[in-house]
Amino acid sequence: MNDPMTGNPVEKNLDCLFNPRSVAIVGASGDPSKWGFALSKNLLEGGSTAKIYLVNRGGKPILGQPTFRKLTDAGAAHGEEIDLVAICVPAKGFMEAIEEAIEVGARAIVAITAGLGELGSGGALIEARALEWVHSHGAVMVGPNCLGIVDTTTNLQLSSEVLPVGSTAILSQSGNMAIDLANLMREKGLGVSRFVSLGNQADLGVVEFMADCVTHDATKSVALYVEDFGDGREFIKMSRRLIASGKRVLLLAPGSSAAGARAARSHTGSMTTTSQIVDAACRSGGVQRVYSPRQMVDLLVAFNSDIRSSGPRIAIVTDGGGHGAIASDSLTSAGLEVPVLSEKVAEEISRELWINSSVTNPVDLAGAGEKDVLNYARVIERLLASDEIDALLLTGYFGGYSLTDTALAESETAAASEIARLSRAHVKPIIVNTIYPDSPSCSILRDAGIPVYRDIDSASLALYGLSQGARAEFLDPVDLPKRGTPVEDPSYMGARQLFLNAGITFPTSIEVSNEEQLLTILKSGVPPFPIVMKAMGLLHKSDFGGVILNIADPESAVSSYKEVMRRLDPPSVAIEEMVDLDKGVELIVGTVNDLCFGPLVMVGIGGILTEVMGDRVLAIAPVSMDTALSMLLSLRGAPLLIGARGGVSIDLEAACEAVVRLSNVATIHPELSEMEINPLLGVPDGAIGLDARIVLVEP
Repeated sequence: MNDPMTGNPVEKNLDCLFNPRSVAIVGASGDPSKWGFALSKNLLEGGSTAKIYLVNRGGKPILGQPTFRKLTDAGAAHGEEIDLVAICVPAKGFMEAIEEAIEVGARAIVAITAGLGELGSGGALIEARALEWVHSHGAVMVGPNCLGIVDTTTNLQLSSEVLPVGSTAILSQSGNMAIDLANLMREKGLGVSRFVSLGNQADLGVVEFMADCVTHDATKSVALYVEDFGDGREFIKMSRRLIASGKRVLLLAPGSSAAGARAARSHTGSMTTTSQIVDAACRSGGVQRVYSPRQMVDLLVAFNSDIRSSGPRIAIVTDGGGHGAIASDSLTSAGLEVPVLSEKVAEEISRELWINSSVTNPVDLAGAGEKDVLNYARVIERLLASDEIDALLLTGYFGGYSLTDTALAESETAAASEIARLSRAHVKPIIVNTIYPDSPSCSILRDAGIPVYRDIDSASLALYGLSQGARAEFLDPVDLPKRGTPVEDPSYMGARQLFLNAGITFPTSIEVSNEEQLLTILKSGVPPFPIVMKAMGLLHKSDFGGVILNIADPESAVSSYKEVMRRLDPPSVAIEEMVDLDKGVELIVGTVNDLCFGPLVMVGIGGILTEVMGDRVLAIAPVSMDTALSMLLSLRGAPLLIGARGGVSIDLEAACEAVVRLSNVATIHPELSEMEINPLLGVPDGAIGLDARIVLVEP
């Protein structure tokens, strides 16, 4: 809900949800197969100090507690208002339950009831009427179609599942996904500070609950499963607020393999997927995106420990070449570095080991661990003291010795205790990947706050997450500026003029509607030969042979015109000055207007191979010069921009300026669903748009 004066979202006080003085369950049940039973049982056994009222039409005791036939009877019997009401009745009785909840003074409602807005217009109408009633009396509502809420700091277990106590807030649109996460967290000794099953988000949505987590001291991390972000810009701003308050934000969202639903009319639109848009929002908000519940929990293990953030340079310590090699590949695939150690550091490490050991990175003890298990700790101490690395991965057999009946068992637990001491003494993180994660030695490491993983990719993901830090990558403003004068001409010439007005450079272009006009233009010498001829009225001109390059003389121009008219019969053609493509690098710069996140800008390697190459990156518009530069340099083809293999170095500042200007156009023209310059030719002394396209939002 927005403030009518400022238009900004109004933050709501949710104490009535998480720390109510009294709670009523409408639809409480004594039947263990019913939702009302699980909800009542968990609330009664959770330890909440709130007064609890159970409402059931039968009026019989449930779980040893008296019940009331109507919610208003409960309020009248005790002569007080009820702060929080959970509604667990069929859809046909939902509106009546809402009205009774408001009558007893409820300030918050948790609507478990399903079969409403998620099923179609009939249910949506009931949902809308209920929401109007709730808002008119100043209350708030979670759901409907949800599993409930939990706050372990107030012992409020108003959910179908009892969740373990911990420091992660789970905000999830999927109840089953939240249960999956909670069970995986329980296996790792983690738990929740809060849980909200968002359901249909008819009233309170993910952004409101993120806002409430900002000041919730017990919450260190916020784990999100979201399908509908609501106001995407507010989601980004709230993510930044959480990051600024010292909390981590993780997102599991579907759609990584699905193409965008937009009926795209440009390369930019066709290449923009839902997942890429979510990725752009995550970069802007500082959110760590994951792709499975297991990945989320693996990261939470690291984030909820006491270890610090780090940089990307990782030292590997192992006692087997195979584990070191696979770890190197995994870390590199995750976007981290495994730098070769300097001769100085390598020499220091070699003093602790024997001749068979490798000391370059990975550091492979190659049997030196069995000779003296404390060698692990000695090597780790040397590496942590080096300024050549940011974090350390211990991978392989360590942990296995403590499971034996040999003297090595005691030595390994001593080594583990020393590694734990080193971890506390240094700011650089230590992550462990081992064959024996449940061994006594690994228990010592885990108790010291060192994350221990069985799988190398999980360990690599944790190190990558720590290397990212709790920060947003792109900190450009996300508030949209005042709208400009609406664009009404979506033609090629209209698009060129829009971009020219924004300060983006294009070569001279003249529209010609007949052969007589063509001859007049050719005689004038403007534009000069060689020229380009483009057939107007075609969406992808080059795909249909509608672009003819390097026309060298008037005779060739006339014959080209006749051929284009014969094959394509366009309403007109554009005559433009030919720009030598060999003197620069072709880029694509475009925008799409997403229904959730608003305008986004895309840059990539352009030209006719744009979709084939698939080398592109998106960002929330508008973007700054710094963000534009980061986008360009993050492309796989970035070496082409700085003169790789003897090529030209383009004017990066001019290319960035074109990206910024196009992103600005997108933010003030919401009536444009897509825009594109493809190619934008980057040359040593500028950036020149060679083709332009805009698409109006369909009514």
